[in-house]
Parts: sequence; structure tokens; C-alpha cells
Amino acid sequence: MKKLILGNAAVARGLYEAGCALASSYPGTPSTEITEEAGKFPEIYCEWAPNEKVALETAFGASLAGRRAFSAMKHVGLNVAADPLFTMSYTGVNAGLVIAVADDPAMHSSQNEQDSRHYARAAKLPMLEPSNSQEALAFTKLAYRLSEDFDTPVLLKMCTRVAHSQSVVALGEREAPQAKAYTKSPGKYVMAPANAVRRHPVVERRLLDLAAWAETAEINQVEEGQNRETGIITSSTCYQYVKEACGHRFPVLKLGMVWPLPEKKIREFAQSVNRLVVVEEGDPFIQAYCQSLGLAPAGKELFPLTGELSQNLIAEKLSLPVPHYTGLTEDLPNRPPVMCAGCPHRGLFYTLQRLGCTVLGDIGCYTLGAMPPLSAMDMTLCMGASVSGLHGFNKALGGEWEKKTVAVIGDSTFVHSGMTGLANVAYNQSNSTVIILDNSITGMTGHQQNPTTGFNLRGDPAGKIDLEALCRAMGIARVRVVDPYDLSACRAAIQEELKAEEPSVIISRRPCALLKHVKHKPALQADPEKCRGCKACMKIGCPAISIKEGKAVVDPGQCLGCGVCQQLCGFDALKEAE
Repeated sequence: MKKLILGNAAVARGLYEAGCALASSYPGTPSTEITEEAGKFPEIYCEWAPNEKVALETAFGASLAGRRAFSAMKHVGLNVAADPLFTMSYTGVNAGLVIAVADDPAMHSSQNEQDSRHYARAAKLPMLEPSNSQEALAFTKLAYRLSEDFDTPVLLKMCTRVAHSQSVVALGEREAPQAKAYTKSPGKYVMAPANAVRRHPVVERRLLDLAAWAETAEINQVEEGQNRETGIITSSTCYQYVKEACGHRFPVLKLGMVWPLPEKKIREFAQSVNRLVVVEEGDPFIQAYCQSLGLAPAGKELFPLTGELSQNLIAEKLSLPVPHYTGLTEDLPNRPPVMCAGCPHRGLFYTLQRLGCTVLGDIGCYTLGAMPPLSAMDMTLCMGASVSGLHGFNKALGGEWEKKTVAVIGDSTFVHSGMTGLANVAYNQSNSTVIILDNSITGMTGHQQNPTTGFNLRGDPAGKIDLEALCRAMGIARVRVVDPYDLSACRAAIQEELKAEEPSVIISRRPCALLKHVKHKPALQADPEKCRGCKACMKIGCPAISIKEGKAVVDPGQCLGCGVCQQLCGFDALKEAE
């Protein structure tokens, strides 16, 4: 049976067919759908973990117990999971363990553009890189075989284009291997220094064995071309671009395993062509390896280090005909991303802006509070950094800065890595105000559950963290809850907590407006007779409000009746539709 599916869905299908028993992940675009799709198979236990470190450690525990396991994350999530990752390289596995990491060239939904291939080399782990959905399925199954044959975790590198594009996949049956018995082996799994010293040579030998396997592996293949003047080494989505731009004009060495790389195969391929070109997105990873072999490939001299490549760019840089295309005849206005109509974060950020607060932000859809017209965020670094950063900021400056500086962090991000920052605030007593934006869901990645929602990945009732009780238990005496739709209550809460001479937490609580179970009020309408065209309602940046012919107009198809704009209008021009 064949089916047209996303690359991420293909990985999930590969998990199913390979007999994976457990998947633990943290949602992060572009990796999220892998675990969501895996959750549709009742044979696989799937969960959202509080963060990537916990997810990977959970998967390792299942592997140790003798069941094939999986963990998925985006590229910056691998930073969080790096601590267990590097030591898992030393311990090896019992049953197969596969780790999917999804890179995001061009930063469609990310704060940086890092290249995860460096992790494979640094951690001395094999990495496979599919170029379409069929390979995503096949490479996932292969990864489990390699994991068990070579006693190693295996990294499966996805990217935005492969993860979120569709291609035809031939589906197979589930073949669950017999569970492996757990046998106590402290010399292998207890990484105290004396044991780790003995395991390191095992890791180095394994890497050599994997490199030897890569030399004859079918996933590293040479495709012949008509003209041997130029030979191209490539992988992943760049392989698709090369084939579309070049067809069969040049020979291509397509790499399915990007670490360790096949030295002999690369040397032989280089010797068979007059000019060697490496086409890869991100850092010159393959190019640098070729250079270490004494080869002189072209690569980043031709193609940019930043952003994504394309068929036309490759054709241009290889002096091939670039297909004609028709451009736009006029410039279109920019459409910057904005918070949704009715978003509960809007009122809170409007209040922070009006109070002139310095706002240290975090990772989530609320990062859009940095965009005009709200422009109410000063910093966003990584998950949890708002709280830790606020503590350092206030310790460094103190005084009046403590009275106007806050941290904002979402409920899912707080559980991910904000709790330790708050523990630091409480323990080391900085006069800091932390605002938890509790919208009852993990919003930015598509409404995944988290430990504060009371439901698990499949929507079943689950353990629920009480944020107020948690903050108090961590040593914060001042904890209060506000409704972000109530601007006066938000203003009063922020002013009072900033004046306090001790740490405090404000929980801004209202569910995401896009949740299906949330009931909304009728849409508002603007009375053109009362409207004075002052544009006060435009200061919140709600996409449901516009100005036409000098008067406010509300789009009833977008307005959710949150009432925030009503609180800004001094002329009572915004009312519920009659």
C-alpha cells in the first residue's frame, strides 16, 4: 500500500513498523508532528515530557529496560538534551534508541540556525539524514538496526522541508522484535569515572566500525551523470534541489549517513571527477571533512552559510540555465506575524507597555509581544531564560530597575525550564516579579498538552501541576492570579508587585482563544456615530480592528468579543453586535 504523507508522519510510521514501544518528546517545530502521529498507533506509548532532557532520559530508560524507544526534538531542543546525549554515547543501549532532531534552516520558527550535524561528530554518534518521506520511514527502521547492531543511540536528522513536505511512501507491516532482557551491568551503565575511562575506547572503536559500514551502505550511493567535469556531494533536501536543477547532467554522491562519513567512497568519487562541489545547507560540515582528506571542494564559496538553498540558486551557482519565472509587478505590504484576535496575552503586554516596563521575554507565541504596536519585550534568548535573566538583571542593577522590570514566561515553558530559574530567584532573593502567562496549552507548536493542563498527549486525564501551590512551595510568598482581559486588574497587580520588596509571581490566566472548548462572546461592532477616529483601539494590534474612512471597523469573522478594545475607547463606540 502506498500513501502520500508528511516526512514527520513517515518517521512515525517507521517507528510503528520498527516495533518501537515508547516515544517521549517535547514539542518543537518542525519536529512536533512525529510524536503526534506516533500517538495514533496504540502499540506505541507516547508522551509529552516537560523538556527534551527529561524526554531523552525517559527514552533511554525504556531502552535500558529492553524496549525500542524514541525521542524527538527540534535543533535547539537538542541543546537541552545534550547532557544525557553525550554520556549515552558511552553507555550504549540495550534495545534500540533513535533520536530525531529537526533543524530549521532560514529560521521559520526558531531563534537560531544551528547545524545539528556537529552534535553527531562531538558526541561520536551516527547520524542518518533522509531526503524525502520514503527515506524518512526507511531510515527510521534502519536506525533501530544500527542502534542494536552497533550498541549506540542513533540520530535521525530532519529539516523543515523534509519534515513538512509530502511524498509517496510504501507502507509495511509492524515487526516488533522480541523484547531484550534487562541484565544488571554497572560497568556499562554506571558512568562513574573508572567505568567511563574503559568505555571511551569502545566508543572510538564503534565509530571506526560505523565508518567502515558507511563505505558500502546503500544509503550512501553514487548516481552517474553525463558530464564528469563536475561531481556533486550532497544530502537531505539539497539532494532534491540538485536533482531538479541538474537532472542527470553531473554525477552525484548522495549521503544518507552524514556521520561518520565514508572516507574511501568520498576519495574515489573525488578522483572520478574534475571538479568537486559540496551542496549543503548550514555549516560547511561535509566540505570541511573533504578538506581534512586533502581534497579541495567548492562549497560555501558558492552557496550561502545562512538560510535555505533552492533549485534556482544551485543552477545559477553551477552556471546552468535558470528557469524563467514571473515576479510580482508591485511591492506588497509586509504582513508581520501578530497575536490572534482575542489572544489573552494582548491585554497583559499592552499594560506592560503603558507602564513603561522592561520586559525579559521567553520562547512562545507570546514572543510576538515584541512586535509593533505593542513593542513590549526587551529580550528573548532561550527556554526559561526570562526568569534567570531577570534575576541577574536585577542583581546587577537593583534599585529603580527592580521597580520596572519583569519576566514573562508561558505555562509550558515555565515547566520546561523556568522552575529552576524561579528557584534561584527565591533562594538568592532578588526583588523580581515573574509573570506566568498561563493559556492552558502549549500554544506556539499547535496546542499540545503539558503538565499544567491536566491531560496527556492522547487527551486523557493526567496529573496536573498547581502553579500557585508550586510557586509558593518554591519559596515565593507573593503569588496572585489575574485575568489578562481585565486591563485595570492587570495594571494594579503589576504595579503592586513591582513595589513589593520581595520576589513575586503573577499568573496571567486565560485559555488560548483558539482552543476548541473555549466559548467566546459575540463579536463587537463599532458605532460610526460615536467613533472619533482617535485610533486608541488600534494600540493593541488586534487583527480584527482596522480603520476605514477614518473610523474603526471590527471584522466580525475574527472578533471574539474579548472586550479589551472596549476598555481603551473613551467614546463608548465599541459594543456587542445587536
